[in-house]
Amino acid sequence: MLLELSLRPLITFLPLMLLPLIAACDRQSGDAPQAAANSANANASAEAPAGGGREFTGTLDISKRGAPAPADAFIAPNGKTVTLADFKGKPVLVNLWATWCGPCVAEMPTLDTLAERAGDRMTVLTVSQDSKGPELVADFFAQRKFRHLQPYLDQESGLGFAFATGMLPTTVLFDAEGKEVWRVVGGMNWDGPRANTLLVDVLDKKAG
Repeated sequence: MLLELSLRPLITFLPLMLLPLIAACDRQSGDAPQAAANSANANASAEAPAGGGREFTGTLDISKRGAPAPADAFIAPNGKTVTLADFKGKPVLVNLWATWCGPCVAEMPTLDTLAERAGDRMTVLTVSQDSKGPELVADFFAQRKFRHLQPYLDQESGLGFAFATGMLPTTVLFDAEGKEVWRVVGGMNWDGPRANTLLVDVLDKKAG
């Protein structure tokens, strides 16, 4: 009885200690089993910010500022192969995500809202790192009914290895010349005040 009473505070405290460790997905571990993925996605959907809700705690990194965009190819929604060079001419926000990554799923609606707000001033690319093929990603988009995002796919994780953060989601802003401005490793409410501050130069620029 004495042992049980002494362990209770520790048992209660341990889940609280683990909360910061699940803020982002470790892409090195690969796709989770489907049951686990469904559970993570359901939990993430319940926590997804709406209308500028809670901020995620992604880490801002400017150490690669000025580096050229990687040349790795990925697949466009029409099935054609593209590279980031094809999007030069205006800023590009590249979001690497996966259907099995809870924080990725949670931030997707805010990326959709951001893409609408940005309009012609910035391209928002959501590039899936799912290895199971385009059908999985297409089904995900069909279920969520995003209005401004498109299902790009990097099935071989070329961009993921090039960015080398080891974490999903990872989001990188490139300027109109294809040079990196900054990156955020981990989840972000892209319709929140922190994102607005990071993107003020893009969002305040007049279209055209």
